[in-house]
Amino acid sequence: MGHWIIAPVVLPAVTGAFTLLALRDAPMVARSISTAATALLLAISLWLLHGATVHGAEAYFLGNWPAPFGIVLVLDRLSALMVTLTAALALVVQLYAIGTGWDLRGRHFHALWQFQLMGVCGAFLTGDAFNLFVFFEVLLIASYGLMIHAGGRDRLKAGVQYVVFNLVGSTLFLFALATVYSVTGTLNMADLAVKLPMLPQGDMALMRVAGAMLLMVFAIKGALVPLHFWLPATYAEAPGPVSALFAVMTKVGAYAVIRVFTLIFPISLPATGALFADMLLPAAVITLAVGAVGVMGARSLQGMVAFAAVTSMGTLFAAVAQFTPEAISAALYYALHSTLAAAALFLIADLTVDRRGSGDLGSARAPIAHQGLIAALFMLGAIAIAGMPPLSGFLGKLMILSASRGETLVWAAILLSSFVMILGLARAGSTLFWKSHADGARPAPHDAQPLAFVAVGALLAGLVLLTVAAGPITGWLADTAAALQDPAAYIAANRLEGME
Repeated sequence: MGHWIIAPVVLPAVTGAFTLLALRDAPMVARSISTAATALLLAISLWLLHGATVHGAEAYFLGNWPAPFGIVLVLDRLSALMVTLTAALALVVQLYAIGTGWDLRGRHFHALWQFQLMGVCGAFLTGDAFNLFVFFEVLLIASYGLMIHAGGRDRLKAGVQYVVFNLVGSTLFLFALATVYSVTGTLNMADLAVKLPMLPQGDMALMRVAGAMLLMVFAIKGALVPLHFWLPATYAEAPGPVSALFAVMTKVGAYAVIRVFTLIFPISLPATGALFADMLLPAAVITLAVGAVGVMGARSLQGMVAFAAVTSMGTLFAAVAQFTPEAISAALYYALHSTLAAAALFLIADLTVDRRGSGDLGSARAPIAHQGLIAALFMLGAIAIAGMPPLSGFLGKLMILSASRGETLVWAAILLSSFVMILGLARAGSTLFWKSHADGARPAPHDAQPLAFVAVGALLAGLVLLTVAAGPITGWLADTAAALQDPAAYIAANRLEGME
C-alpha cells in the first residue's frame, strides 16, 4: 500500500493543525474541512482494509530507516480493521455533533477531534512499543480537551480524575518500556517477538515483570477492574458525541492486549506460558459483574450507559483472555458490535437529556419532544448492548460462549450480567418513556435535529449489518485471528533479516 499506510496519521494531524492555526475564528469553515477530512479518512481506511485483506501485512518505514532503528507503521488485517472502525464511528458521531450544535459550544472542537483521530489511528498502526506510548499520550491530551469541551465544574472534576489515572498508566508504561529495552535493546514489537524466545532464562524474570506492567497499562486504557474507576464519571460527564467517540478509545487497550500478548508474550512462550491469561481472565469476569451492577444501580442515564460500556469491556476481555483463534475471532466481532452499540446509546442518552433537562432516573417527568422516536431508538440500543436477539450483541456473546466451552465462570458471568443489564435498562426505559406524566402536559418544543437522528440511525444500521452479514464477517475475522496466532507474516513485513 506504499505511502497510504501513513495517511491515517498524517491526514488528521495536518487537518487538526490547520484548523487550529488558520480557522480558529471561522468555525463553520473548520466544521466543513474537518468533516471532509474525516470522510476522506474513512475512504482511505477502507482502501487499506482491502489492501491488508488481499496483500497481507505490510510495513512503512519513516525516513526509510529500517526497524528496529527507525519508526515503523505496520498494516495488517487487525490494524486496518480498527482504523476503519475508528474512521466510520468518527464520521457518524461528528455528523451528530454538527446536527446538535455540540461542536460550536466550545473552542477548537474540530482541531481536537482530528488530533484524537491521529492518536487512535497511530496507536493501531504502530509497530513499535515506544511509539505506542507516544500515540497514547497524543490521544490522552486530545481526549482531555474534548472531555471538558463546553466546560462545567462536574466535567472539569471528572476530567482531572481521568487525566490523573491515565498519567499513572503512562508512568507505568515508561517503566515497562525501560525494563524491556534494558534487557533486549529494542522496542520494535516484531523484533521483540524474535528475540524473546532466545533470551537467557535469567533475563526472563525481568520480562515477566515488564509484561505484567504492560498488562496493567492496557487494563487502565481498557477500563478493566480494578483499574476502571476513571471511566464511569468520565463518560457520564463528557459531552454526548465525545463519549460516543470514546467508545472506540477503550478498544485501544483491548487491541494492545491482543497485539502484545499474541506477538511478544504468546502462550507458546515457555518462560511466560499462560501467566498473563491467568491474570486477565479473573479481572474480566469481575469487570462483567461490576459493570452489570453499575447498570442496575445507576442514578443517571449517562452513568448507566457508562457502566454498560464497562460491562462490554469485561465481556470482550473474557474472550481475549483465552488467546485461542476462536476466542480472538469472537472478541473482534464483539468489539465491532460493542463499539457501535455503546456509541449509539451515548448519543440516544444525549438526545434524551437535551430534551428532558436531566438524565436523572429517580423519577418520571413530563413527555419530551420526539419521545416515540427516541424511545424506539433506546429500545433498539438497549437490546443491542444487553446482547438480546436478534441483533449482533446476541451473536457476539453466543460466539464468546461457544469459544469458552469448559469455562463455567465465563458462562455464568456473561449470562448473569446480561440478565442484570436487561433489568437495569428496562427500569431506565420505563422511567424515561413509559411513566411520563400524562396529565395534559405537552412536550416542550425542540428543534427537529434531523442530522442527529440520521447519525444514531446509521450506528444502529451498522449493528443490523453486523447481524445480517455475520457469516462473511466472522469468516474474515477467523482468518485475522489465525494470522495473529501465526505472526510470521507480520514479523517478515518488518524485514528483520540481519538482526540478531
